Amino acid sequence: MVRAGVADGPPHPFDDPISLYLDSPDREWAWLRGVWNGRAQVHDGNWRLYFVVVVDGEPVGMQDVFGTDFDTFGTVGTFSWLGPAARGKGFGREMREAILHLAFEGLGAREAASAAFSDNLASNRVSESLGYTPNGTEWATRLLEPAPIDRWRLTRARWSAHRRSDITLAGVEACLPVLGIPSPAGP
Repeated sequence: MVRAGVADGPPHPFDDPISLYLDSPDREWAWLRGVWNGRAQVHDGNWRLYFVVVVDGEPVGMQDVFGTDFDTFGTVGTFSWLGPAARGKGFGREMREAILHLAFEGLGAREAASAAFSDNLASNRVSESLGYTPNGTEWATRLLEPAPIDRWRLTRARWSAHRRSDITLAGVEACLPVLGIPSPAGP
């Protein structure tokens, strides 16, 4: 998936350690190091969970959820990416619905945040269609140039109004202590 995911056209992704602009083994190793680093940084209230999105047995993207001071604020952020061949097929919405279900139902989040470059219409439409409300703008770089980002916010109440009833979770409660989240059954 990472090997096939070179971003060769707009909307371009964020500049970061897992840059998707160059097709090289260095890019693939940078991506792996980023994931390993994130996994090594898990502690109470601060964590990032990485998921691979598989369609018909093939990896097509990734969907992450992360908590920063989650034990205090109960807020998660999400990050997703789809390979070019998987875009425009509804997978982005499916991924986000699944991760939001995990965040709210499984982890007990109070709200979720998301962000996308202003010209990433597909990602921004997914946020809007799932009940997120606009939450300001900020700047980031891509291809080393500044570009505006739209921020989005989704409260538990708005998620509940849009949530799907066909998503199930398994084994989440056993993971809660590692993330510093109290079990619904008690400490």
